[in-house]
Amino acid sequence: MYGEMTTLAQPAAVATPLSRGRARAVAEFLLVGGATPLLFLVSWVLQRTIGLDAADLAVGFLFFYGAHFINDPHFSVTYLLFYEDVRARALGTEFAPLQRARYLLAGFLVPVVLVVWAGAALATRSAYSLGLLIQSMFLLVGWHYVKQGFGVMTVLAARRGVRLLPRERLAVLAHCYAGWAYAWASPYDPGKEVEEKGVVYTTLAHPRGLEALTHGVFLATAVVLVVVLVAKWRREGRLPLLTPLTALLVSVWVWSVYSSVDPLVVYAIPALHSVQYLYFVWLLKGSEAREREGPPWFERSARARMALLAVSALLLGWVFFQGAPAALDDFLVPRRSRFTSMGPTPYFAALFVVVNIHHYFMDYVIWRRDNGKTRYLTRSLPPALEDARLVAAGATRGVHGLAARPGELAGAVDPRDQHAAVVGVDDGEVP
Repeated sequence: MYGEMTTLAQPAAVATPLSRGRARAVAEFLLVGGATPLLFLVSWVLQRTIGLDAADLAVGFLFFYGAHFINDPHFSVTYLLFYEDVRARALGTEFAPLQRARYLLAGFLVPVVLVVWAGAALATRSAYSLGLLIQSMFLLVGWHYVKQGFGVMTVLAARRGVRLLPRERLAVLAHCYAGWAYAWASPYDPGKEVEEKGVVYTTLAHPRGLEALTHGVFLATAVVLVVVLVAKWRREGRLPLLTPLTALLVSVWVWSVYSSVDPLVVYAIPALHSVQYLYFVWLLKGSEAREREGPPWFERSARARMALLAVSALLLGWVFFQGAPAALDDFLVPRRSRFTSMGPTPYFAALFVVVNIHHYFMDYVIWRRDNGKTRYLTRSLPPALEDARLVAAGATRGVHGLAARPGELAGAVDPRDQHAAVVGVDDGEVP
């Protein structure tokens, strides 16, 4: 009787880990891009209840000020990640020679080139030159978005035990790059006068037919991707699953290619991209912080380390996008010059573009597998529902007197798979 009562009581204890696993799965889905479709519904409701004009004002206001707490820290935290252990990375043996070369290029050469370019444009008050730098940012931002989507998908899939073969990875990457090309080429630009951050410049004309060509390639790679995924499903009986695929498709289709399809959701796209990025920062740095608070380091608590990182990112973001540019524009821009093509805030425009482009290059380096710290992405409990089932499976073995396999109840990744789980880092940034 006692044994039966014990057997019946034990499965109830699994409810908490199972519920926790489901909650984390839903949270991860929303954070990496799953919230995007919901925002289209919110946009539809707002437009029909308060009207487009009022909704546009409210949503624009929300995300303009929300950028101080989401978008700006997503840029600044990259500097905190990139330049930690800078001596060991740039001059020591922490990185292999090729990765060290990438680090030196992105960390030192690229910012020098950007600062010289922006500085020369400001010194000569050349809206044309600063406009070229701004157009470079718009060209590269699409690359950054789709590469982030690719990395997020491959890592999340690997954490769930789904790995992509080389030809499958090639199909995904081809679709990402095709999406980047089409997003940049669309709509056709014959060369027109535009304004960005107060700077008025004329865009470089696109070749005729470029939009149609890139659109055709984009659709063709979409077909190839579907064929490859269906073949994988037939062969292995599994796909990269809902959350990883959502992260990829949202990053390419909604945030990059068709970003302007909804007049309200377009305001949210930079914030959604930033949240996706910050989630992976939390995965990496949170796992590292939990390790460092234990033996043999016994450093400050994980909560304290993460809080310090968050505050530092907020403050540095304020310096980059509020404090420094406002001070420079107030003190260095003559009043009579504020009505020229450089506008009233040329230093804000220049610093904004420099930080953005530098962010793209730094990300390409620090989220590669060559950076040993990406191993921390595999050390936290994978939050997918599949892992909640592992908890249940381990508890069921306990009920029947069988030992669970090592790592199941703890949600750990098999050490043999830890290297493979960051497979998405090979070809660029994860988040």
